[in-house]
Amino acid sequence: MKSFRYLMLGAVSAFIFTSQLQAEPPMTQRIDHVDEYFGTSVADPYRWLEADVREDEKVAKWVEEENRATNDFLSQIPEREMIRSRLTSLWNFAKFGTPFKAGGRYYFYKNSGLQNQAVLYTQKSLNDEPTVFIDPNQWSEDGTQALSGITFSEDGRYVAYALQDGGSDWKIWKVMEVESRKVLSDELKWIKFNSPSWTPDGKGFFYAKFPEPTPGAEFQNLNVNQSIYYHQIGDDQSQDTLVFHRPDFPEWGYSCTVTEDGRYLVITVHVGTDNKYRVFCRDLANPYSAPVALINHFDNEYAFIGNDGPIFYFQTDLDAPRKRVVKVDIREVPVKIDLPAEKDAPRDQLPLHEIIPQGKDAIESVSLIGNLFFVETLKDAKTQVTLYKKDGELLRTIEFPGIGSATGFNGSQSDTETFYTFSSYNMPPSSFRYDLFTGKSELIQQANVDFNADDYEVKQVFCESKDGTKVPMFIAHKKGLKLDGNNPTLLYGYGGFGISLTPSFSTGRLAWMEMGGVFVLANLRGGGEYGDEWHRAGTKLNKQNVFDDFIAAAEWLIENKYTQPKRLAIQGGSNGGLLVGACLTQRPELYGAALPAVGVMDMLRFQRFTAGRYWVDDYGSSDNEEEFKALLAYSPYHNIKEGTCYPATMVLTADTDDRVVPGHSFKFAAELQHAQGCDNPVLIRIETRAGHGAGTPTAKVIEELTDQFSFLVKTLGMTLQT
Repeated sequence: MKSFRYLMLGAVSAFIFTSQLQAEPPMTQRIDHVDEYFGTSVADPYRWLEADVREDEKVAKWVEEENRATNDFLSQIPEREMIRSRLTSLWNFAKFGTPFKAGGRYYFYKNSGLQNQAVLYTQKSLNDEPTVFIDPNQWSEDGTQALSGITFSEDGRYVAYALQDGGSDWKIWKVMEVESRKVLSDELKWIKFNSPSWTPDGKGFFYAKFPEPTPGAEFQNLNVNQSIYYHQIGDDQSQDTLVFHRPDFPEWGYSCTVTEDGRYLVITVHVGTDNKYRVFCRDLANPYSAPVALINHFDNEYAFIGNDGPIFYFQTDLDAPRKRVVKVDIREVPVKIDLPAEKDAPRDQLPLHEIIPQGKDAIESVSLIGNLFFVETLKDAKTQVTLYKKDGELLRTIEFPGIGSATGFNGSQSDTETFYTFSSYNMPPSSFRYDLFTGKSELIQQANVDFNADDYEVKQVFCESKDGTKVPMFIAHKKGLKLDGNNPTLLYGYGGFGISLTPSFSTGRLAWMEMGGVFVLANLRGGGEYGDEWHRAGTKLNKQNVFDDFIAAAEWLIENKYTQPKRLAIQGGSNGGLLVGACLTQRPELYGAALPAVGVMDMLRFQRFTAGRYWVDDYGSSDNEEEFKALLAYSPYHNIKEGTCYPATMVLTADTDDRVVPGHSFKFAAELQHAQGCDNPVLIRIETRAGHGAGTPTAKVIEELTDQFSFLVKTLGMTLQT
């Protein structure tokens, strides 16, 4: 097995660097711009960096100069090529997605190793030779066009698939005949955060789209006024039929699901990232019927699971912060078309019947397969899956081979099998077929990675946060680690939007451990690991709890001799980028390096761009005086103090990120460079033709990891031995 150690044979015995590489980013123009919030003046000297890099020549020039400075710094690190070579070698193994069934055939994604995009394969039976169904690598030379969604008609005649370009959240949906592989003329644009749902006759599907943006503002405009349409195969999009739109509520967003029996269209309405939904239902048996309201408020989660005719099953947090499963007979629901807008409007009491009560562990998801409920829960952030009959009787629990994550468990009520994939930090992904009759799991695919799993170990520990809350952490590293306080350690976190982080395999994290690093994942408040109460404890006025949890994790690692401040790096992306930005400004002396990626760094203006308005559920808004004060207290961009010695920092973003617009990272990096009070480098790496992360080609992923690890090797003083 090759490793970093063996790639250096014939070279010097060790790379030991004592000289400081100089990072000389350009001086960024500061302007005299001040905003007033409730009588408080707030300076924004880099407001001009919010302009779209694709449209503004001044910003484009700044990006070019910053990238040049970053590349100049990284190119001086001798280990960079060695790291790139080993990452490329490690990455070169066949990767399989979880199989699924559609239209009487099996499908799965596969990347042969270094392909930029995974290829979708199909086979008539699990014993047949798979054939290529859709290969997105043929769509572009640089691999920046990705297959980002797929849905089949019930009869298996057609497939609708989404093309994602340059990492943007915008998707273009096309239609193909399954048997002939002929791509039809159908092309649907201005769709994001939504997938089509076919009618049972296979003649068309329902979908939601936004109005066409103003030319040149596609990547910055607020996403409002979404509407649901019906598209008939063969029609131009301009001919699609408007099904549901509420112009009086432009902030409403929609998902649409045709029930498995084809009888109903279920419209789930959201206004933000919270799992708090209104629900409409339309009877498709009556072509003149209008959607009627089942849930007339946003007080609770009502996630649609499936139905038996008029009996609908929901996952809900009503009177259950760790969630439960209920059913409702929609014939017993009063028929209403309009919903009250006022927060204090009367709430209808649904005739709910509990099937699976709230347990001690939080429910993550529920699926209905083979007339059984597959209930995924988390036990201290580790996956558990339990099967229940429709009357709520517990049938069995699926056994997994250790600490890790299981994904999959999709299918229909008529299926007798389903599929899942299991992995952990030291366990590459393995795909299983699960037989619903026997309860047995059969291994069907296993990744063959160039490493020895027995060389590594994973453990879970708990640290105590500032207010006494116990915070779980997963720690992974090579066996035989010496707790001498000298180990280069990478601490990762997220802590937001009810998203749970579970231990799963990552080639990049394996490479880090192979280099001698310790990888740590902290399960912070704001996530969903322990249900809604854990989530709420890290939102809005409680957001500081998330940062306190992360800081406590760092202090625990130091106190327990895993590492020391100058050998500790912190990392996070998106909301995790905010986490890193807030923690490095609050406790700069605690870390040796920081890697904030695609982060929300200006907490006073995030809601004014693209999808930012959705995040008010978690963050609050600067338009509210009390929430403004809380946001200003931790907003990374606004809490940088001139003359402070900040840790070595490489900010990461991408020019086509229309989820968290790159202006957040641009402004933060410029301000941090201006304020830096010591020689620690402050850089920004800006990827081109890439977005928030999804759809990024393999080549770009490897290059970005190469630069991150090269930066850490240098700034943490790591020694890579032969």
